[in-house]
Amino acid sequence: MSKEIKQNYYDRVEEKVKELPWYVSEYIDKKRRKLSPASLLNYCHDYLIFFDWLLVEEFFKGNRIDIPLQVLERLTVQQIEDFLSFLEFKNENSKLTINRKLSALKSLFNYLQNIAETSDLMPYIQRNVMSKIEFNVVKEDQETIANRMEGKILRGNEYEQFRQFIAYEYGELNKESKKIYNFHKHNRERDTAIISLILGSGLRLSEVVGVDLGDIDWKKNTVRVIRKGNKEQFVYFSDQAMFDIKEYIKIREERYSVKKGNNALFVSSTMGPKGTSRRLTARSIEKIVEKYAAAFGKPSLSVQKLRHSFATRYHFENNDVPKLRRQLGHSSIQTTMVYTHLTNDELRTAVNKMDK
Repeated sequence: MSKEIKQNYYDRVEEKVKELPWYVSEYIDKKRRKLSPASLLNYCHDYLIFFDWLLVEEFFKGNRIDIPLQVLERLTVQQIEDFLSFLEFKNENSKLTINRKLSALKSLFNYLQNIAETSDLMPYIQRNVMSKIEFNVVKEDQETIANRMEGKILRGNEYEQFRQFIAYEYGELNKESKKIYNFHKHNRERDTAIISLILGSGLRLSEVVGVDLGDIDWKKNTVRVIRKGNKEQFVYFSDQAMFDIKEYIKIREERYSVKKGNNALFVSSTMGPKGTSRRLTARSIEKIVEKYAAAFGKPSLSVQKLRHSFATRYHFENNDVPKLRRQLGHSSIQTTMVYTHLTNDELRTAVNKMDK
């Protein structure tokens, strides 16, 4: 997402926030660091629908922006169920859409009860009716899951574009900030190797975290991992991943001040007075991916989505589900079959090109 488009979203969020009560505005402001501008705008739309419904049902007589916290605190389970019925039958929302709107409301109410507090250190609301409301049970077939996943993974040229972005462009993009630029310069080989390994193998987050230097077979392009069920497996990874890992290995020991006995492949920057470098944690790798994904314009990307990206590309290029199942470490082939649906559009495009 370009800066111009992102700013446009934020401008629209600001417009919508002015139409909502002060505590909703406060909540949206708190979520700016965690949600994309598009998600924030969706939240605002969902809240406008909810608060307008409160007015129509005469829970408050006045303006939407003036609806007090007490109104929310006194809502009953049945009244919320009535609102969900309104969404389903009056607004003709699907169960999935209703779940999304309900999730937005649950998040808001949780903030009001468990996070926000008055000057007297009391929560904004004492009672949270949304905590008693359950999501719709939605049974999804593999094609539905695949369609939902579509647009949240890397496709085609985006694999290399994302890798290049981490290796070079992120630093150039933040050149005006010396702190961010230098931090990227310090870690770019490591971060590129992490992303490249996931995109070139489909490893799970826990598997990436657990890789030691001795687990890599440099001649066979395989890495030893412990999969679910405590099963040992040697997993293949791409030549590009091999190249990026080797570039990282060149600088790993000196740049990160790695002490003897630390065999972790991916390590953190030095910490503490003694400058100790440790194995990167799962959360640290997640944050690395989140940072680059947001800057790249695909904030929904995660380690799991990168794994999905690998699987989709593998199936499209090889069309071998049993091998893909082994590569991903799935216990059931049904889990792997979702990727056959993800590539349907690409296969259709390929067939259509034959007629030209």
